This record gives sequence, structure tokens and C-alpha cells, in this order.
Amino acid sequence: MSASQGQSKLDKVLAEAREYKAKRETGYREQALKLYPWVCGRCTREFTHANLRELTVHHRDHNHDNNPSDGTNWELLCLYCHDNEHSKFEELIQYGATKEVTMKAATYNPFADLKGMMKK
Repeated sequence: MSASQGQSKLDKVLAEAREYKAKRETGYREQALKLYPWVCGRCTREFTHANLRELTVHHRDHNHDNNPSDGTNWELLCLYCHDNEHSKFEELIQYGATKEVTMKAATYNPFADLKGMMKK
């Protein structure tokens, strides 16, 4: 293989890679990552380039074909919160409308009398 053939093959591979990247960036995930800060909308965990693969785009209406360019049907969620959202939706479908359960803040403090327990 001559140097010019190797160069043209490299040019072709690079052109394909650039085309793939441009096509992917037009996808809703790339658009959402440009629109929103890289923070989970539920647990507020922050993301960087190193762990960005763990940040997902959740469709609020659960319709993956509804992708308005302004991002109004998207929210960024970590893998765990995203799974939780889909579990809640599946339960709603399976069991019907249920009242949302709100949990009261924990008030028990296991270390309240630590000083007294240490004296024993």
C-alpha cells in the first residue's frame, strides 16, 4: 500500500467519524446536554465528561418520539433516578392512578445520647 492510498483511507475514516459525530449531535441526547446543566433533575448529582455516560435524557411524557428542539419534553436524570421514574410509570400503568406518597423527614437521631452511652 502506498503512502497516498494510506492517506486517502485515513481521510475517509476521519470524514466518516466527523459525519457520525455531527449526526449524533443532532440527536435528542446531545441537544439536551447542550441545553441543560449536567445535573440530575432529581438527586442533583453533578456530572463531568468522565461520568457523563451515567446521565440520561428522560422524556417527561414517556414518548420517545416527542422531541421538541426546545427540550420541553426532556429532563436529565442519572441512571438511578431514571430507572425510578420508569418504575413509577410502570406501576401507574399496572395499578392505575395512585396517590403520591410523601415521606416525612426522619427525626430519630441515633447519636442523641452518645455522651451518656459512652459513660456506661
